[in-house]
Amino acid sequence: MKRIAIGGNIDFMRDGMFPGYAKAYVNEDYIAAVEAAGAAPIVLPVVHSRRLVREQLECTDGLILSGGWDVDPLRFGEEPHEKLGETLPERDAHDLWLIEMALDLKLPIFGICRGIQILNVALGGTLYQDMSEKEGPRVRHWQGAHPDQATHTVETAEGSLMRSILGKEHVTNSFHHMAIKELAPSLFATAIAKDGTIEAVEYKESFPPVYAVQWHPEMMHRKDGAMLALFRCLIEWDS
Repeated sequence: MKRIAIGGNIDFMRDGMFPGYAKAYVNEDYIAAVEAAGAAPIVLPVVHSRRLVREQLECTDGLILSGGWDVDPLRFGEEPHEKLGETLPERDAHDLWLIEMALDLKLPIFGICRGIQILNVALGGTLYQDMSEKEGPRVRHWQGAHPDQATHTVETAEGSLMRSILGKEHVTNSFHHMAIKELAPSLFATAIAKDGTIEAVEYKESFPPVYAVQWHPEMMHRKDGAMLALFRCLIEWDS
């Protein structure tokens, strides 16, 4: 059975006996989606050296970049926007090392929400720090409650992995206020929202696959077979 790494997160207790105390975690839906797709999930806590990140990945068969904190805009050469959310330098560093090492080890990569954003930054792209920076009319990209509910449409690119899994159009959920602005040179956009927001990317000429989505398929995989198929692609790419 393949072992799929899930990049972990850090949270801080707001109350209780130890306010401010840090804990490592990922949301349960990531674990459930990997299990349902037929692999063993391995949660990788945030560590603080490139060497340890390589050790984390060498025993796995693929990587999921999970959601979480906003990406620090200093990572792509900008000062913080007034609507930027909380950032965490340790998480940024860990994810960037994960991407570097996974590419070096030729592991498949699947980025989710923050995952598409940090992948784009790692490869030389930039982000809208808040969707209010994007000109023109916008669809709602933060739906609020009901995480497994699909709320807006994405259109996929012909010949892409997304087209093969989702068809020409698919309806996804949406929980983000950052988004891709300038696409990294080594990526191409493979799904777009009706307002022009980039919703999925793939790595050019990549094998094994490197792909990412702006929505949260782990929240939808129980009801939508295409969302589960996004996880299976990570596991079955060489079969």
